[in-house]
Amino acid sequence: MSEIQDLKNTATQVRRDIIRMVHGASSGHPGGSLGCADFLTALYFKVLQHNPESFNMDGKGEDLFFLSNGHVSPLWYSVLARSGYFNIKELSTFRKIGSRLQGHPTPEEGLPGVRVASGSLGQGLSVACGAALTKKLNKDDNLVYSMHGDGELQEGQIWEAAMFAAAKKIDNIIATVDYNGKQIDGPVDEIISLGNLKGKWESFGWIVFEMNGNNMEEVVTTIEEAQKATGNQKPVVILMRTEMGYGVDFMMGTHKWHGAAPSDEQAEEALSQLEETLGDYQ
Repeated sequence: MSEIQDLKNTATQVRRDIIRMVHGASSGHPGGSLGCADFLTALYFKVLQHNPESFNMDGKGEDLFFLSNGHVSPLWYSVLARSGYFNIKELSTFRKIGSRLQGHPTPEEGLPGVRVASGSLGQGLSVACGAALTKKLNKDDNLVYSMHGDGELQEGQIWEAAMFAAAKKIDNIIATVDYNGKQIDGPVDEIISLGNLKGKWESFGWIVFEMNGNNMEEVVTTIEEAQKATGNQKPVVILMRTEMGYGVDFMMGTHKWHGAAPSDEQAEEALSQLEETLGDYQ
């Protein structure tokens, strides 16, 4: 079986985890989580240089990832568990009282893989820039990755961080924007249009790549191309086109599943569209 097919199978299982977690908690954000599953699967199982068995907060000598759009936490928790940061059985505690797996990720309970609380939108790029600058100062050649929502780009702090990264020539960072065109209140273009997003990032001094985030081959190839563009005195961003709710037909094409949990019948229907490839958590 090819490596790409292995990644596709893993992403499908991750999508099953997302549906089961959000359904089990009767709350959560399945839409964006499903849409970004291919990207985060490729990142953690193919691209990222990381050490799940010996996680520490410093992350010296390894790549770092910061999730800025923290509401897609079920996706991140599934990928972290299945890549070895903690037991996949813990996924069953998602959003439960006393659980480490809350609706927005936090390091407060010492959750392996999580270095900063996220979900208060707009802050993640600042954190990622700080981590990337620290690596440069420490002569650590590893990279820093981050992921953001397109609606999140309506936050001014994102653009402050973008200016800072370009001004300080932070060229060891690769930010990725989930460009699905939808946010909790409706289509992004109807809330606050982002206009020419590629042109904006380029005018802020970033190298810009674009990709279909629901095509595994393109995801892997584009990330690898973005890696090659680092070290050139400019920060790098990937504009990732995805479909919110990807993989579940009735969740696609609408913002209504941004933050809604499926009923018993809807969860059953969703899972019937997603093959169990690696085994469900118990």
